[in-house]
Amino acid sequence: MMIKSSSLLIALAVAAGAHAAAPHAAPAPKAKANEAATARHLAGLLAGAEPKTAELTMFFSQMPKGGDLHHHYSGAIYAEQYVEWLDVQGYCVNKTTYRIETNKDAVAAERAKAPADRVCLGTAEVLADDATYRELLQRWSSKDFHNHGALQSPPDRQFFQTFGYFGPVSNANFAEGLRELKKRAIEENVGYIETMFKLAPFSANADFDAKMWQAGASDAALDAAMAAWSAALDADPAFNATLADFVSRTAAVAAGIDDERFTMRYQAYVLRLLAPSKVFSSMLSAFKAAGQSPLIVGVNIVGQESAPVSMRDYALHMKMFRFLKARYPNVKLALHAGELALGDVAPDGLRFHIDQAINVAGANRIGHGIDLAHETNAPAILKAMRARDIAVEINLTSNAFISGIEGANHPVTLYRQYGVPYVISTDDAGVTRHTLAQEYLLFASRYKPGYAEIKKASYNSLRYAFLAEADKTRLAHQLDARYAAFESSIAALAASAARR
Repeated sequence: MMIKSSSLLIALAVAAGAHAAAPHAAPAPKAKANEAATARHLAGLLAGAEPKTAELTMFFSQMPKGGDLHHHYSGAIYAEQYVEWLDVQGYCVNKTTYRIETNKDAVAAERAKAPADRVCLGTAEVLADDATYRELLQRWSSKDFHNHGALQSPPDRQFFQTFGYFGPVSNANFAEGLRELKKRAIEENVGYIETMFKLAPFSANADFDAKMWQAGASDAALDAAMAAWSAALDADPAFNATLADFVSRTAAVAAGIDDERFTMRYQAYVLRLLAPSKVFSSMLSAFKAAGQSPLIVGVNIVGQESAPVSMRDYALHMKMFRFLKARYPNVKLALHAGELALGDVAPDGLRFHIDQAINVAGANRIGHGIDLAHETNAPAILKAMRARDIAVEINLTSNAFISGIEGANHPVTLYRQYGVPYVISTDDAGVTRHTLAQEYLLFASRYKPGYAEIKKASYNSLRYAFLAEADKTRLAHQLDARYAAFESSIAALAASAARR
């Protein structure tokens, strides 16, 4: 029987089911019956020419999500929160450029002016000026981009430029930001976040840059240069001091985040837009930090992949990862690779990024991977990812907004067809203004998976997390209990609807 009026009942049913026993405490037949009822309910919501979007939104908002593995700290916080932090930092925002002024003397000079004469505004003034506030949100995020309200720059430019606007406040208030993300995760029924947190410290070395860019340099010559400079950095007191500060600051702001409801871990990241010496030294810092702190569980590389520097140095960056992975084999890598669409770059730039991330750098997970169909070795990549259990992080909202990749054109269809493990994640939910529940909604409504596949994706976000095994086991048991409660509530909902 088709379930009617479920959107009116799910919230009450889930709340009532929140006290249900964990699966191991309930009779197995009852638990399986509840799971089957939930599967039928979801199938009903997805059936027909148009999925029942409102009810699906409620379903996925309340469904437990194991974790979010492709998550940028700075891009996850909404612009509204960054506006609140202007006064905390003693900054102001220029109402003509929407850039943050961080110079305290300049801010003081603005404060000395009459309110009507101020160009640089604090939090309360921004909030009181509707025109400034609305356009600020459009510059600092994707708000109104598809609603005829925003400056219509290309979407990839719009996306990547937002970080330059809110950067000064996102680079402070870390403890407050983590608490905000934790609060939001708990409200969204997300138990774990693995966030790309801070740029690992770096140093410049012009001689190293010249060697890395030397035309025709062999891999052996590149490795020799990396070995020499890594040895010098190992012995450099200043480098080691910045590394120690990086590790200690991460621990300090993370204190108190983990509890019985929620767990967070951190990736150190490298910016691929920098010169080779800065990329390599930052990469070395990130590997060392991951080896020194149990909170820092992996290393990533970020920055617009289609940018000229990123494309020029991509193969070099993968060789840097290979060099350091050999020296630090226990450090996990989740690499942005193949975040490219046809037309972003010349066609030959689409043919090798995922391949090199896996087979040169040794990535344990792939972020985005949307150029898969264009890669020369696409069948071999799919086979290798399946055989070596390398998961791909699927970011549907981000891929659609930045690159226009969605629907049948998204390679999640290929990853699923060839049995590659995947996780569903958010990328930069504060910039593109969505939630993890919305990502599950998009996945379900576009690709019509069964409930078992949806549930497996949720558990995959713990299975492929860079967590200690004890933590994975603990979080999986918690997720078991949360699913038992959720499925019990949906089964009760279905039974109630059937009696009507």
